[in-house]
Amino acid sequence: MQDKTGKSLSANEIMSKGTGRLNAIFMELGNMLEMWVGYIPVHHVRRFFYRLGGMRIGSGSSIHTGTRFYNLGNIAVGKDTIIGEGAVLDGRSKLQIGDHVDIASEVMIYNAEHNINAEHFADADSVVQAPVIIEDYVFIGPRAIILPGVTIGKGAIVAAGAVVTKDIPEYAIVGGVPAKIIGERQNKDLHYKLGRAAWFR
Repeated sequence: MQDKTGKSLSANEIMSKGTGRLNAIFMELGNMLEMWVGYIPVHHVRRFFYRLGGMRIGSGSSIHTGTRFYNLGNIAVGKDTIIGEGAVLDGRSKLQIGDHVDIASEVMIYNAEHNINAEHFADADSVVQAPVIIEDYVFIGPRAIILPGVTIGKGAIVAAGAVVTKDIPEYAIVGGVPAKIIGERQNKDLHYKLGRAAWFR
């Protein structure tokens, strides 16, 4: 038996590849179930199932409809945090989101990416993983993209459509592709609450 590159495989390699494929199928099935849960039109029900799947969600936090996940067990969301419709939260490595964080619609947060220099680009072992940390009182605008290994400091603002490739200092305002500092948040005494969850969003 040969792999897709034409290399002959030993019995152990065949067994390892078969086990890996089965694991991938179960992971894809889990992702599909999580996607279906994301369209249940009651916030409290969705949150119950996400917690059942291993996600840690603080009190008063809400995750709106259509959010997609990769591995709920590595995702932790603090209290009074809002995640907008259609967001993507990657849990293939650690994803930590703080308290009072406002993540707008269709934001994508990834903590795994392909190694573009790998010999076999599409293989699972060519994926590079690095945790993402979003500290308290951060606001991330619509359709922003956060890439692996990034820490976004307390009170920082990410403009709509920005692509964040490196750490952002506390209270910085960033925008653009790739994101660069374009300002600084003037109010550094942050103690607001984002409010009640919208039950049917």
